[in-house]
Amino acid sequence: MIQTAPASKSSTVNSSAPPPSGNYFSTLGKDAPSGLVVFLVALPLCLGISLASGAPLLAGVITGIVGGVVVSWLSDSPLSVSGPAAGLTAIVLSAIHTLGSFEAMLAATVVAGLLQLVLGFLKAGIIGMYFPSSVIRGMLAAIGLILILKQIPHFLGADTDYFEDMDFLQFNGQNTFSAIAAASNAISWGSALIGVVSLIVLLVWDSKPVKSIAALKLVPGALIVVVLSILLNLLLSNVAPDLQVRPEHLVKLPNISSFADLTKELRLPDWTALTRGSTYVVAFTIAIVASLETLLSVEAVDKLDPHKRHTSQNRELKAQGVGNLISGLIGGLPLTAVIVRSSANINAGAQSKMSSFIHGLLLLGSLLFLASVLNLIPLSALAAVLLTVGFKLTKPALYRSQWRLGWQQFLPFIVTVVAILFTDLLKGVCIGLAVGIFYILKANLESAYYYHNEPTRDPGLVHLKLSEHVSFLNKASIVTTFERLAPGSHVILDGTDSEVIDYDVLEAIENFRLSAAERNIKLELRGIPQVEVLGH
Repeated sequence: MIQTAPASKSSTVNSSAPPPSGNYFSTLGKDAPSGLVVFLVALPLCLGISLASGAPLLAGVITGIVGGVVVSWLSDSPLSVSGPAAGLTAIVLSAIHTLGSFEAMLAATVVAGLLQLVLGFLKAGIIGMYFPSSVIRGMLAAIGLILILKQIPHFLGADTDYFEDMDFLQFNGQNTFSAIAAASNAISWGSALIGVVSLIVLLVWDSKPVKSIAALKLVPGALIVVVLSILLNLLLSNVAPDLQVRPEHLVKLPNISSFADLTKELRLPDWTALTRGSTYVVAFTIAIVASLETLLSVEAVDKLDPHKRHTSQNRELKAQGVGNLISGLIGGLPLTAVIVRSSANINAGAQSKMSSFIHGLLLLGSLLFLASVLNLIPLSALAAVLLTVGFKLTKPALYRSQWRLGWQQFLPFIVTVVAILFTDLLKGVCIGLAVGIFYILKANLESAYYYHNEPTRDPGLVHLKLSEHVSFLNKASIVTTFERLAPGSHVILDGTDSEVIDYDVLEAIENFRLSAAERNIKLELRGIPQVEVLGH
């Protein structure tokens, strides 16, 4: 019997204990429905990212299959889901244009996978540990807001953009807000009706009265919504044909009826591209961006995991490397760990990597057997699913809790949210990280020394005791303190407890020593070596 762990107040998913190591079938009752939910969310995302990348539609689905079937088992993360990423669309689109063909881009993807493997063996995954929690939470909140804003046009059935465009500036010339304004003027009422009904069903399904019924816990709300949306659209086609969802607002899956058809559709790498230097530039770009997105995603997933399990970043890089290697070899797009699908996975109640594996199997099965049925799903129903996922990522309670932690936590958090909202994921995180580093440096500056003014003993006596480790980062604060010293002061600069004093700081101290007499300051140095200063 699975033991029940205490539930946190912020958790929105079932918090029963994770499966014992290697025993993934013990939580299959939760992982199978979760895998189905992720599959329903991932399918249109895979197709949409292919479209936005200028690649064959099949390529995105192949990538999703590799992410689910292969990467899920190689990865150490129990809940992250890998697949084609919106953050790589511009890179892939540019790469196809630069290299001259999709097949040449596949060769670059294979090389990128090899580079990620090398990064994993070099233990470069440690960089993921240097992102502050405030920035990671800001990233999650921003993704939640973007999901809500980006899905509104699809929810209303008035959008021609692809389904997982996460950038503020869209490839069709619009931005996030202009797309919503345009959608409000071109609503497809049938899609809007199905979207509203789907959202109501999801909210009711997630309510306490429904969740208290044990039998209903086994059925994910997203499955109910998908089935209901198909039936509603079929009903509209017979009762009110004018309200029927237009074909461009339905899932579009390539019609492949057999494995033989699938192999015929596969595109293979053009190995002659390896003779051109531009291929390696593209490969390096894909490897770095995909690795950073992956490390950010798994760090965020670990924070969302109710059981707070820790993912090995180096193993994750190796898993992603193998995934990109295989994806490139069989005609897929570059892949990363993706926070949108991972969030949907967690909120659906997933407990282990079996959920991601099942989603990969369902993607494969959908290509072979279910295309005609899945192509009946309205995108507005799937948009409703993502609206609920987005809200759970950016709940008002998150903003309140960050505010209560003070400016050092709130400012990097909110800057990250705004920056991602108006740029893209990587740029926004870098901006938030810069703000976080500012506060780290500020704290470091303030801890470089202890300032003691002793007026009772000597009215002009100032005692500056340096800390154990004084780096070049402390130079600005120390120099500022020197400049503020009043003429006639008696300064004791004590470095007797310092194990390391950076040369830049020693140089600043020596400059102060040389100028102290002119400022009528008596300086006494303790345990501080003198250094040669250029120009003296």
